[in-house]
Amino acid sequence: MQNLVLAFALIGVLGVGAQWAAWRFSLPAIVVMAIAGLIAGPVTGLLWPAGYDPSTADAPPMEALFGDFYRPMIGIAVAVILFEGGLTLNLAELRGISAAVRRLIFPGAFVAWTLGAAAARYVGGLAWETAILFAGVMVVTGPTVIAPLLRQSKLNSRPAALLKWEGIVNDPLGALLAVLAYEVAVLDVGVAHEGAPAQIVASLVLAALLDAGFGFVLGKAIAMLFRRGWTAEYLKPPILLVAVLVCFEIANLLQEEGGLVAVTVMGMTLANSRVASINELRLFKENVAVLLISGVFVILTANLTWQNFAALDARAYLFLAAMLFVVRPATVFLSTIGADLPWRERLLVGWIAPRGIVAVAVTSFFGASLASGISTSLEAAADPAAREALAYSLASAEKMIPLAFAMVFATVVLHGFTISPLAKLLGLASSERPGVLISGSSLWSAALAKALADADVPVLVADASWRRLRPAREAGLQTYYGELLSEVTEHHLELNRYGVLLAVGGNEAHNALVCTDLAPEMGRAAIYQVNARGKDDDNRRALSYTLQGRTLLKSAAPLDQLMNRHFAGWRFRKATLSEEFTPEAYQKSLAKDAETVAIIRRGNVLIESPEAPLRPAVGDVVIYYSPPSDADDDKPETPPQTEAEERLRQEVEAEGETAAPAPTL
Repeated sequence: MQNLVLAFALIGVLGVGAQWAAWRFSLPAIVVMAIAGLIAGPVTGLLWPAGYDPSTADAPPMEALFGDFYRPMIGIAVAVILFEGGLTLNLAELRGISAAVRRLIFPGAFVAWTLGAAAARYVGGLAWETAILFAGVMVVTGPTVIAPLLRQSKLNSRPAALLKWEGIVNDPLGALLAVLAYEVAVLDVGVAHEGAPAQIVASLVLAALLDAGFGFVLGKAIAMLFRRGWTAEYLKPPILLVAVLVCFEIANLLQEEGGLVAVTVMGMTLANSRVASINELRLFKENVAVLLISGVFVILTANLTWQNFAALDARAYLFLAAMLFVVRPATVFLSTIGADLPWRERLLVGWIAPRGIVAVAVTSFFGASLASGISTSLEAAADPAAREALAYSLASAEKMIPLAFAMVFATVVLHGFTISPLAKLLGLASSERPGVLISGSSLWSAALAKALADADVPVLVADASWRRLRPAREAGLQTYYGELLSEVTEHHLELNRYGVLLAVGGNEAHNALVCTDLAPEMGRAAIYQVNARGKDDDNRRALSYTLQGRTLLKSAAPLDQLMNRHFAGWRFRKATLSEEFTPEAYQKSLAKDAETVAIIRRGNVLIESPEAPLRPAVGDVVIYYSPPSDADDDKPETPPQTEAEERLRQEVEAEGETAAPAPTL
């Protein structure tokens, strides 16, 4: 291929298409992207330059295709990915984590670095500088690969928190270790530095401090710019993206590859600067990072040749086994001594450590840079002993990229397919079916939650008002007293236990915010909101549909109408469909205006919505909402509610008016 525009288009189709296929079929995204890159690269040569021959070429295929743009392109992509990782690290959130999590991060990361470097040197046979660099990068597990595993395995809270926070913190920490290891490796092989060792080390330390300081100052400056309203909202994302590029390049002028440290520190600074729009900015950066991750991973995989894989000998595979079965378990055991962690949790956490795109991207970036520098030094070396040592270092550096891919494949596939059965075997996985999280407590939502709970569906009713939670508490339901939009909620609420969100509070703006905030976590197809638009969908004063979840109920009845139905005697009922009581018989049995609310099918809860109507089938358990019939014992008298119910309704409405003002969108 010679057309660069067509190449970029094909890379985008392969990368995003792989992400979609992974989502659609519940597969590890990184494995699907790697397969797409291998097919487009070494298997078919579709992305390779026309007539490319790996045996005679001077450069790898994708470098030959993109030329001088290849390394800057990969460097910028890695910088944005690491900045996005730093942007997720809010240090205030670390105060609530357990001692086991803190020890797994520190000194756990340095224990893993030390043991990994020793294994790379003595088991894998790599040169020391390459072993140190590779082990530093492999500290990274990353939230992008951990989060899907936690969702599929339904781990208990403590082991899930251990793995989640390790991935979040080690993502930017791994970048810092990688830069430090790279400079140590460069110093060890004598590339690009002249002078006494003490002077070189001092200059490296000073440059690293200057890079980190520059990232900190730039992050604070941008935070002040955003907090004081000196820029329009729509300009914040592009300003942030440009600032990342400026930070990356200026820091690189201070120290080679120091820009990665600077952008990581800049992201961490912004994450901890109390910027009101940080969540919107973080979402934008996540979207950009998804595009970059998809494209970069396809490019890096397509850049491989069969010669790269052939370079992996038996010692390389023994090293991978040592990383999986010795280094990781030993790291967890040593770092959590005295942390009061049960052996079952140690065993699980000691096995699960999947590496992701950050590990591959950073390894590819630094590996290529190190190999290029060593190659230059090898050409200039005259002493035979020095040439032999440099040749050994060059061979080790060239192994880094295929080793990184092999590590990713091994950990993602092995850990992805074993975490669920291992968690169940150790008794660390929840045996509950996916539950329903209800945001907003009222008499109606409490009745809905009770109907779901009676059908053996785990339900949690959440509200920031203790008074509004009273109906749910009196019904014996599980409740959460707190604000779902608060950062503290993430520490106290196991969202991975819930597969469906129903935002049914009395505040339409708050419902929309909850849907927007939790959609990336739970998936927009699992987010439902009580109708906020009324009968006129074209109401120009209504909230935009882009801020809402799917509309709850086929009738799209708003909350006030549902509350009126409740006080008029409407009740939630359950029906089990079978060969005797067929779906057709169920439909005929429904009273006028009654409607299906939810279907429980093979343990999963499906919610009725105009956007996705449900079709009941044999074997389903149906929850439906029906008006009172003549046979109902609880058919209301006139007036339609008792004095106690009327008083409770007035209290709830008063609480909603006085204590829950609409958030600003």
